[in-house]
Amino acid sequence: MALSKNTRKVLKVLARRGAPEVLFALSRGTSRFSDLESFLGLSPRTLAERLRELNLLGFVQRQAYPEVPPRVEYFLTPRGKRVLEFLSELDEILEVVQEGKR
Repeated sequence: MALSKNTRKVLKVLARRGAPEVLFALSRGTSRFSDLESFLGLSPRTLAERLRELNLLGFVQRQAYPEVPPRVEYFLTPRGKRVLEFLSELDEILEVVQEGKR
């Protein structure tokens, strides 16, 4: 069985530095860029790239408010929540597999 092009694309993004961590951080609720930056310890460039990629995949929504100064918030979409559930389940499966190897 071969993985679809879309699956390979998603896995490639999820394998990038900080992507799963961004999803897990947003599972706590809506966050601003600076909050994510300090919580995750990612460089601004890396965080911006991950947020953009996750947004393009439909996992993260970006909400900009027309205020001065500008305010931008990020939150998980229903699709992002499903992917996060999948990652949590995968983590549990891999823990069991590791236990079996000991």
